[in-house]
Amino acid sequence: MVKFRWETDFKETEIGKIPKDWEVKELGKLFKVKNGKRPPLVNNDDEYEIWGANGLMGYTSNYNETGELLVTGRVGTLGNVFYIPAGYKIWVSDNALIMQRKDNNSVIKFYFYHLSVRNKELIELNVGSTQPLITQRDLKNIKVPYPPSEEQTRIATVLSWFDDLIENKKKQNEILEKITMAIFKSWFIDFEPFQDEEFVYNEELDIEIPKGWEVKPIGEVADFTNGLSYKGSEKLDKYEDGAYVFITLNNIEERGGFKTEFAWIKSDRLKERHFVKEGDLIFANTEQTKTGRLLASPAFVVFPPDYEMDIGVYSHHITKVSPKKEYYKSYLYLIFRSYQEYIAQTYYTGTGVWGFDLKNFEQNYLIPIPPQPVIQRFHSLVEPIFKKIINNQKQILTLKKIRDVLLPQLVFGRLRVVKI
Repeated sequence: MVKFRWETDFKETEIGKIPKDWEVKELGKLFKVKNGKRPPLVNNDDEYEIWGANGLMGYTSNYNETGELLVTGRVGTLGNVFYIPAGYKIWVSDNALIMQRKDNNSVIKFYFYHLSVRNKELIELNVGSTQPLITQRDLKNIKVPYPPSEEQTRIATVLSWFDDLIENKKKQNEILEKITMAIFKSWFIDFEPFQDEEFVYNEELDIEIPKGWEVKPIGEVADFTNGLSYKGSEKLDKYEDGAYVFITLNNIEERGGFKTEFAWIKSDRLKERHFVKEGDLIFANTEQTKTGRLLASPAFVVFPPDYEMDIGVYSHHITKVSPKKEYYKSYLYLIFRSYQEYIAQTYYTGTGVWGFDLKNFEQNYLIPIPPQPVIQRFHSLVEPIFKKIINNQKQILTLKKIRDVLLPQLVFGRLRVVKI
């Protein structure tokens, strides 16, 4: 059973008010701080992770660090702090600083959480001229609270529970996505449930499909509309009264999936075609990187858990897919998911920025259309899985919000963890 209490007895220190029974120490008294090293050639087939200012950078065949430690941005992106559990063998890049514990009474994960709420202070340590830079000396001189080690452990444990729940739900969603992909492949690529039926060769698809199935342009199965071409002044970083949640390219994962990184919008130019509902199918119609990883990547829309309206707005960089029959939605999502790379490479337009040739796609991208009972049966099989994925995403947002509220209260001792 976890027991908390609000602290009432504080003392003033150079880092603000902390409980009277806590101390203040310099980070350099608790941690060895050193620079990382220039990473070797990155190869995704190798064994050891390379970490830098932005987190995981790739993989290598060698490592230069092992054990429990913190990694923080030194060059480029400042203020990011990453926790590396004990036992991991990694390579830390020269654009990052390594912090290794030298005080046995300090709990590394407590200081990971503490430094994560002092991101702005870490950024202000910048002494770079041509690019941002944090020095070892400046990082060592940061003053931090020093609770009793047992309390450090309790605080880190409580916050870790939230992170573990979040990570478990993310992993569950990855598994659920793979399950839907496997079912789609079994039904509509390998045709495993229909092996006892007669197959006929289809010239348009250049494959054999079950007899009685049709082949149609995708534009006959769904309508496709692009969202609002917005002005910069209309887009908001934070919610304001009267604003709608704004779905943009930042909400779509490369290759498919929804990212819960929300913006907001207020505009007097909104039309009915600019609105989207939770669970609607969308895909990216623009890509700046010209790699084909984002263009045509699909997602089901998710709204923030505390969002009170049932509609949002989507940008002109997003295309909404409106199936002519609801039971086509899951099928179409998995078509985009399975053939995203081919669709992107076939239907892109432009040179500097890739766009999507929507009219050409609607008219010429052909898909097999099973009989209605088959597609309805498939939809009833996978739709609950997609609803579970959306529900997990909303729970992740709620868990993050609770954790982020608790975090500063716990690491500065305003809320004490008395017992676990």
